[in-house]
Amino acid sequence: MDALDRLAEPGIDLLRRVDTLLAAGAPEGHRVWPLLRRMQVLPGDALRSFLDLRAAPLAGAGHTVRRHVHGYDHACATLTDPLLWSGPAAAAYGQSRTMLLRHLDDGPESLVGRLEATAGYADALADWVEGSRLTVARTLAEVIGSAEAVSVVAATSITRESPHSGPSSPGTPAAAEIAARVLAVLCVAYDGAETLLRQWAPSLAESPLRTTSTRFRPGAAPGGTTTRVGW
Repeated sequence: MDALDRLAEPGIDLLRRVDTLLAAGAPEGHRVWPLLRRMQVLPGDALRSFLDLRAAPLAGAGHTVRRHVHGYDHACATLTDPLLWSGPAAAAYGQSRTMLLRHLDDGPESLVGRLEATAGYADALADWVEGSRLTVARTLAEVIGSAEAVSVVAATSITRESPHSGPSSPGTPAAAEIAARVLAVLCVAYDGAETLLRQWAPSLAESPLRTTSTRFRPGAAPGGTTTRVGW
């Protein structure tokens, strides 16, 4: 359980009240409007969705992906064993296994390179989740203890009779302010995720098999002269 988990219950309760007040509208020109248009969700729903993000599964995925590298190491070791035969067929096989070795583990575009990049991306996402949850928790703690929160709770109390509803109703300006603070920090968090995707995307692309232009075939000498194979 982290700081955001500890604040989840009072935070969800406060933002539920905020959503109730904002359902009737927010003050005209308030900074919450562009945030609402961008997120397309009220702050209570936005927080509930964010609470589902966990760093541990992503970190675990990174560890799992890295374990597959050992399998590729074993395959590469097998392919580098010395040949015990010679001739055109051996030359063709040698060329093919060199190509395969390069595809398996030769730089960032190889399969091992892509595995390591995938694991690195998972680690980066795990760090992003952990850092973002801490930032959201700090903001949530601030709004829960704010004067605006007192106004929102008072305006949505079941013992209080509101004479009217709408953008100018009691508590609505405070609700808009809380919503703006919460949505702003969530926007920054999601921007960070999009930045990570852009940064890692080239390293996560498909790894094509890099073939050579010249190939040997059994029965063909390296110089291009066809030889007869005895049976």
